[in-house]
Amino acid sequence: MADKRDYYEVLGVPKSASADEIKKAYRREAKKYHPDLHPGDKTAEAKFKEVNEAYEVLSDSDKKARYDQFGHAGVDPNFGGGAGGESPFGGFGDFGDIFSDIFGGGFGFGGGSRRNAPKRGADIRQVVELTFEEAAFGCKKKLNIDKQEECGHCHGSGAKAGTSPVTCTRCGGSGQVTTQTRTPLGYMRNVSTCPDCHGEGKIIKEPCTFCRGTGRVRRQKTIEVDIPQGINDGQTMQISGAGEPGTKGAPSGDLLITIRIKKHNIFTRDNFDVYVTMPITFAQAALGANIKVPTISGLVEYDIPPETQTGSVFRLRGQGIPYIRGKGRGDQLVKVEVETPKNLTQRQKELLREFDGMIEEKNYKKRKGFGDMMKDIFK
Repeated sequence: MADKRDYYEVLGVPKSASADEIKKAYRREAKKYHPDLHPGDKTAEAKFKEVNEAYEVLSDSDKKARYDQFGHAGVDPNFGGGAGGESPFGGFGDFGDIFSDIFGGGFGFGGGSRRNAPKRGADIRQVVELTFEEAAFGCKKKLNIDKQEECGHCHGSGAKAGTSPVTCTRCGGSGQVTTQTRTPLGYMRNVSTCPDCHGEGKIIKEPCTFCRGTGRVRRQKTIEVDIPQGINDGQTMQISGAGEPGTKGAPSGDLLITIRIKKHNIFTRDNFDVYVTMPITFAQAALGANIKVPTISGLVEYDIPPETQTGSVFRLRGQGIPYIRGKGRGDQLVKVEVETPKNLTQRQKELLREFDGMIEEKNYKKRKGFGDMMKDIFK
């Protein structure tokens, strides 16, 4: 008696623990020391028995009350107040059920998964490259999709023409077999995949020579896809049911098309707005001018105001990317850069010097302000 550990200590719960807390702690500790996880480990087996013994007492309100009052003596049958001739798993109800909850049927207590259950088909992923204009205005694209299809010779059965798969006699078509083993801890029921049909529930005696018994063949299929206007780089289109076929009547997967947009020579894009940088001459910037600006829809005229500074940005409303949903378009933003001419003739240089000498400091707003700051710094 003196060698036994306190049952609350065994489960790692305080004496005030609720029934749910005790049950949760039991599941945790039982899973930790279960013999299936530690085959041949005597220490783990002893811990497992200790955990079950503790839970057998603390899960029963009467035994728990006696244990709380008298300790181990209150539940030891040798002292007349314990479990008597009960099974070491008495008080659990269906021992297999509780372990099915703990291990999900994976440790020999039933409820294993069925391989021959319907399964949704896999998704197929494709990357489609578009030009800037194709993404802006939408287009049609033909895609070559490599996917599985039902074998036309066996019509998907996997069996040679004129024959059919037969129900597995070992598992009766369930795809699973159940065995029961007697252990020191009691009888344990184990559900496993049928070794004869490999979980399919049926056996193909004569496989189809065209699909080798799979019921499917891989073929390349060409489909035409409508790319909507306004789609952006990195976006993914989903075409439901265009992926790999499902099994046992389950739905097919989807076709997922990821968009990649080629870089344009002059345009860049931010969502539905288009950006372009346009060089202009000094005379155009100083005097103003009517210039032709390229847009994704063609050339449009724009009046640059006089005294335009390099880096100025003008907005052309409605000249951007069409909205992917609904009507309307984004804008185009035009950034102008005043370009300094190169390879001037001697006469052109003389005229520029003459012109520069005629310009006063007050004609330069930024230059004048910068000069004032210089004077403040170096005075």
